[in-house]
Amino acid sequence: MITQAPRGTKDWYGEEMQKRTYLENVFKDLCETYNIHEIITPVFEHTVLFQRSVGETTDVVQKEMYTFEDKGNRSITLKPEGTAGAIRAYLEHGMQNEPQPVKMFYITPAFRYEKPQSGRLRQHHQFGIEFVGAQSPLAEVELITLVTSFINKIGLTDAKLHINSIGCSNCRKDYNEALFAYLHRHEDKLCPTCRERMEKNPLRVIDCKVPSCKEIIKDAPRTIDYLDEECREHFEELKSLLDSLNIPYEVDTGIVRGLDYYTKTVFEFVNGEGFTLCGGGRYDNLVHEIDGKVSMPSVGFGMGVERILFFLEEEGVELPAGRPLNLYVGILGKEARARAYEIVSGLRTEGFKVETDYLGRGVKAQMKYANKLRAQNTIIIGENELKENKGRLKNMESGEEIEISLDDIKSAL
Repeated sequence: MITQAPRGTKDWYGEEMQKRTYLENVFKDLCETYNIHEIITPVFEHTVLFQRSVGETTDVVQKEMYTFEDKGNRSITLKPEGTAGAIRAYLEHGMQNEPQPVKMFYITPAFRYEKPQSGRLRQHHQFGIEFVGAQSPLAEVELITLVTSFINKIGLTDAKLHINSIGCSNCRKDYNEALFAYLHRHEDKLCPTCRERMEKNPLRVIDCKVPSCKEIIKDAPRTIDYLDEECREHFEELKSLLDSLNIPYEVDTGIVRGLDYYTKTVFEFVNGEGFTLCGGGRYDNLVHEIDGKVSMPSVGFGMGVERILFFLEEEGVELPAGRPLNLYVGILGKEARARAYEIVSGLRTEGFKVETDYLGRGVKAQMKYANKLRAQNTIIIGENELKENKGRLKNMESGEEIEISLDDIKSAL
């Protein structure tokens, strides 16, 4: 038991860790070009933050959160998503008083107690962005453009943008009444969870994955048919902006997202099998919901690292390998250790990736090890090399060897 990670978690190492690091670097570089700044928030928050922001009727709050009492009898929850903590930090540190918009990105673990599946674990990791302070649909377009660029840079081809509008509180009232009336007519065919949902928050039924409920939902009223003038204009401008940028999309009225804080725009990037790579949208009431005093429009998205890796594997996309090992410095004899490691240390200071022997292996074993490490070059340093201050630098791909001064290895590399 103690030598196994808890179910729904995993260790990151080796090739998968290299892939994750590569993805993180691509994401961070993109955020830099968009002038989006990194934020790190705590792994746990006060439970009430998620109850108020994510929504009491959501599956996340009702079924999936890791919640416990700390030693001060405070209810604490491991964060199930990144948005609530980032908006809490925005308010706590007075970012609403800074020039708007405030654009934040994060790479964070998230915790949900659910059945582990492909691309989703109980502890998973998210790339996310929160764009606070802009009412214009250009904010949504900026994030959609960034995700599109990210997808293209890592080589994915099967991830199509789906968009919808779920309106605001003004038009949602009429829609909820129409949806409730429709669901009430089919109540006997709904799953037990959806019968409860339709009373508390009928929009949640649209998000149900139970086949019988999905069949009923096909003919349910659509949110875009109940939009007020402002929400309709917002959605039309969003589509127009995407068209002008030649970003293909599909209007998908089945998208409502699983969290209560969404308003107006919701979007997902989905592959041909129906798996979601990225989900986000607008949440203009969230800042006020958390603070009660400040109102500030917001938009954002979350994208699972494990889900990205799943998509890459499904498409057979190979990410670039990590930096190659420039040189393996072999050591022959105890007396050569100090000089050999002096060379290793000096080359590393100059930015070269270098490895050496720590186990006292023989020359043959060291060369075998250098091959496993895929070293580009090798050199052996022993008693003779020390006396002459020379060694033979070998190119491991071509097999070519040249004799060089130990002081000139940097130049030779």
